[in-house]
Amino acid sequence: MKIKYVHTNLVSKDWEKLAKFYVDVFSCKYKYPERDLNGKWLDNLTAITNSHIHGIHLILPGYEGDGPTLEIFQYDNNVINENKHINTEGFGHIAFLVDDVEKCFNELIKYGGSKVGEIVKSKIENVGNIHVVYAKDPEGNIIEIQKWE
Repeated sequence: MKIKYVHTNLVSKDWEKLAKFYVDVFSCKYKYPERDLNGKWLDNLTAITNSHIHGIHLILPGYEGDGPTLEIFQYDNNVINENKHINTEGFGHIAFLVDDVEKCFNELIKYGGSKVGEIVKSKIENVGNIHVVYAKDPEGNIIEIQKWE
């Protein structure tokens, strides 16, 4: 069996605004077409009656059009998750490798993101030296910004 990783999905309260954040801060690129999904097939897939999704895929930095994407979707009937923490079970965060951690972090703040912890430098035994910070996008999803030295 052949397997290929294709995307990670973020459910958003404002998919257009959140997509623009990832384009502006992390140099993601829009992968058209935008999605406007509904119908019986989607109801069956999601187990949500009258399901309706709007959104788009973003090409992640460092990849071309056929690489993995960040899929940002907004349902007409989102369920709010207000308590996102770095140690919550399930998917915890996404990570971006950058040349300048402080510069990227400052851009994240400028475009509506927020800080989780401090920017740190540390040696990880048998791995290397890392310069890293955890932050949140404007909707509270956790992002790791890292540079290995």
